[in-house]
Amino acid sequence: MLRNYLKIAFRNLIRAKGYTSINIAGLAVGMASSALICLWIQSELNYDRFYKKTDRLFQVCNRDVFSGNAQVWNTTPEPLAPALKQNYPDIEAASRYRPTTYLLTTKDKNLNIDGAFVDPAFLDLFDFPLSSGNRETSLSGKNKIVITKSLAEKLFGTTDALGKIIQLDHKDSFSVTGVLDNLPDNTRFNGIAYLLPWTYFVTPSWDSGGWASNNNYTYVLLKDKVNAAVVNEKIKRVTAVHLKGILDDVSNRQIFLHPASQWHLYSKQENGQLTEGKIVTVRLFGIIAALILLIAAVNFVNLSTARSEKRAKEVGVRKVAGAQKTSLVFQFISESVMLTFFAGMLALLLIVLYMPAFNKLTDKQLSLSLGSVEFWLVALGFTLFTGLLAGSYPAFFLANFQPVKVIKGIHRPVNAVFSPRRGLVIAQFTFAIVLIIATLVIKQQVNHAQNRVSGYDQNNLMFSYLSGDLQKHYGSLQQELIHSGAAVSVSKSLGPITMINSRQWGLSWPGSTKADKDVEFDRFGADVNFLKTTGTKLLAGREIDVREYPTDSTAVVLNETAVKTMHLKKPIGTSIAFDNQNWHVVGVVKDFIFASPYEAINPVIIHGPKGSVALAWTSIRLNPNNPAIKNLELVETIFKKYNPGYPFEYTFADESYKAKFSDDQRTGSLTELFTGLTIFISCLGLFGLAAYTAQQRTKEIGIRKVLGATVTSIVQLLTRDFIKLMGIAFVIGAPIGWYTMEKWLQDYDYRIAIGAGVFILTLLSSILIVVITVSFQAIKAALLDPVKSLRTE
Repeated sequence: MLRNYLKIAFRNLIRAKGYTSINIAGLAVGMASSALICLWIQSELNYDRFYKKTDRLFQVCNRDVFSGNAQVWNTTPEPLAPALKQNYPDIEAASRYRPTTYLLTTKDKNLNIDGAFVDPAFLDLFDFPLSSGNRETSLSGKNKIVITKSLAEKLFGTTDALGKIIQLDHKDSFSVTGVLDNLPDNTRFNGIAYLLPWTYFVTPSWDSGGWASNNNYTYVLLKDKVNAAVVNEKIKRVTAVHLKGILDDVSNRQIFLHPASQWHLYSKQENGQLTEGKIVTVRLFGIIAALILLIAAVNFVNLSTARSEKRAKEVGVRKVAGAQKTSLVFQFISESVMLTFFAGMLALLLIVLYMPAFNKLTDKQLSLSLGSVEFWLVALGFTLFTGLLAGSYPAFFLANFQPVKVIKGIHRPVNAVFSPRRGLVIAQFTFAIVLIIATLVIKQQVNHAQNRVSGYDQNNLMFSYLSGDLQKHYGSLQQELIHSGAAVSVSKSLGPITMINSRQWGLSWPGSTKADKDVEFDRFGADVNFLKTTGTKLLAGREIDVREYPTDSTAVVLNETAVKTMHLKKPIGTSIAFDNQNWHVVGVVKDFIFASPYEAINPVIIHGPKGSVALAWTSIRLNPNNPAIKNLELVETIFKKYNPGYPFEYTFADESYKAKFSDDQRTGSLTELFTGLTIFISCLGLFGLAAYTAQQRTKEIGIRKVLGATVTSIVQLLTRDFIKLMGIAFVIGAPIGWYTMEKWLQDYDYRIAIGAGVFILTLLSSILIVVITVSFQAIKAALLDPVKSLRTE
């Protein structure tokens, strides 16, 4: 019997080639799109959740009040981890984590690469597979190093690296005591290639290593069945106790545990709490995946019910011949499952073909486990689910036809004012309209931020870290860069102007209050030629110049927002106290974007080189009269001259600034992609529906043409109903789209207002899409010879 059902189903699908092709194409694109989104969601949900002890893993975070607002940050004092492990029995293990960058050297290889200092317990907390070496002892000692397989291959040409020697910064030698499997891309540690023991860590001059410095990350592992809330209550005042007498006010200082299961998706800071962050995007794309699959199923439902006339007599004859409703339902569902099976094979092909492009778009390394039994079971289940979702309603719809009415030609009118089919079309395009609005708003928001004046000249501005001997030879380096013609200005700085390197609070100035000590400033440092090099605009006074004015080693330049925050009427000459010394204001610069272009500009202090934070970067304004390649060749030659043992590495200001938009651009691109696919799937169904509508109205069209109707009037007649449905979808979808994007925009201080133009463009483009999709079938029907139309049975 089953074989007979499948044979009949196959014959029916072959007979209706147009219907079959449209349905397979729509279902395949829908299934492929949903599957890709589900793979991305799976990766996001599994981010930092795949450790064996994930449920007991926590990061220690700080909480305090600044400028009247509760804030959270995840860097902690160096002594915190040992204190927690020693004094709190509920904590099984604790590890510090400090990112670092070293030049790693072997006999013939030099690699400047990122790694981290960690305590030995790190490998116990995070059970990354160790392909060789002893997990217990590989980081216990001073001159040991654990590297990843990929780094081993780069340095030694093999993963068999145990016992081999690596030199750091051409100084100390380390023995490889462990080789890690390459870290997965869905861990926060995926950017590091090696681990160094904390016992080797030498506190930099700008980091005291005491309780007042927050420059390390602290991770803890709780003992089994220990309540995290109870531990939170016990430890919350640890740092506050140690900071008494160091900070003026520690009444609001707390530490708390942030669970590993929430690190990636629940990391948005809001009123001193870490709340929903990326999980909102994950949920949004989960909804999109479900709706795309639903839209593909809606196409199947619409086309199946539209073809009901062609199957009606078949149902009537079968019922008269004794067929039961159950057997008819099974027959029609078997057709839909078979069709979905073909669509599933095509969807799998599409996924394999477009996976590399999707990975590039999402910046992930997603893959299909084609050799896994579990994968094929999930794929089969997904296909059956889609087939049942798409085929259930048409199966019961067709099986419910009454034989007498069907044979007499009396059945449900196709052009009823209200019908499930019209409702489904409206639902399809409502979703499409919401996505179109979302795409337009995201693009406008990104463009709005990109067009914001940065406050400095990004052209021909580059940055390089002063590694190795560059600090020692900086004066000569600076002069030679200018004399060579490669640069027009060079300045030493705390970091690139495109990123925040440090923040400072606890400042005092004439007229400041105790509350002002909680005001947080973004911190930058420079020695000379800061304005000339970066292209920032001076509003008052002068810039820092330690050559002309030696006392400028303790000089400060403020931005406009800092002057307003400090309520300074005459800022030049004002004395400001921080870092255990007094500073004097010599200038005021126009506000520039130091952090995110979506955020309000914070108060900024730019201090001279006597600050506790070392000026370890150089900013270089390249000569605009030379080709960029020539400038880079000259700069590299000079850098190599004074630092031959290190590779020349640099970043450009425009590229660094552009990277600030990458997350939102990625979201926009994904939304744009799935909007296009949604429209494509909807249009496939609309195209098929228009074809069957035109076929059902063949005689009507013939009569109208005989009575003098023009081709234009007939095309308008056939497209009018679909445009009405689109209009209803717009009325429903526009408010939903507006509300959704208004909520999305609330996360940005610097944002657009959603104007009428978004909705006008959405409406016009939606109508145009409908007209283009339907017109082909409408024109084809209108041009048909009326004689043939009237003779059609």
